[in-house]
Amino acid sequence: MEVTKITNATRTYKIGEVETKALRGVDLSIENGEFTALVGPSGSGKTTLLQLIGLLDQPTTGNVFINGKDATHLNRNQRADLRKDAIGFVFQFFALIPTLTAYENVEMPLLLNGTKPADRKKRVNEMLEAVGLTDRAHHRPDQLSGGQQQRVAVARALATNPKLILADEPTANLDTENGKQVMDIMQRLNKETGVTFVFATHDPRVINYANRVVTLQDGLITNDSKSNGKH
Repeated sequence: MEVTKITNATRTYKIGEVETKALRGVDLSIENGEFTALVGPSGSGKTTLLQLIGLLDQPTTGNVFINGKDATHLNRNQRADLRKDAIGFVFQFFALIPTLTAYENVEMPLLLNGTKPADRKKRVNEMLEAVGLTDRAHHRPDQLSGGQQQRVAVARALATNPKLILADEPTANLDTENGKQVMDIMQRLNKETGVTFVFATHDPRVINYANRVVTLQDGLITNDSKSNGKH
């Protein structure tokens, strides 16, 4: 089953008289359970494509489908509602709320979803255990290492049990060991839960884990290859 499908998508940004064609006609389907890397040099269009998949932006032309639903012409609130239920995000700079503990950061999307208190507590504890941070539940981000912060971000992204996790350069601010730990955790969760991961990345460490690598160049997909990924 397709978690997301992009058909003939273009994205043009216009600043004054200058037009930048970030995507020039992209077709991409992501199946349930994939562990896919979007790769390419800066300016290739990979982050723009990730933003279209995540409904953070809209194509200039073309269509975006999430779980079979055409999301192309939804308004901002409708896109936010669909994102809230279907998509989790992991960002390069962690994007944790600095005044909240690890527990409270993971709990935040469940609060926004109106999850009952008992169910929230159970889910937050499950997710902190899944990323190996039960003993850091009551620490704020400034009391955690970069790797621990990114693991909290992974737990938060998964808290609402979305079908799709989008990660933008998730290891860019991590050293080798912390990057490996984060990728090992995401790969394990992908295999255990079947949640789909799509990464935009320059990092060879991330690419080595992927079971599919989609290469972009100048706003077009130039290669789409599958592998066994790292075990």
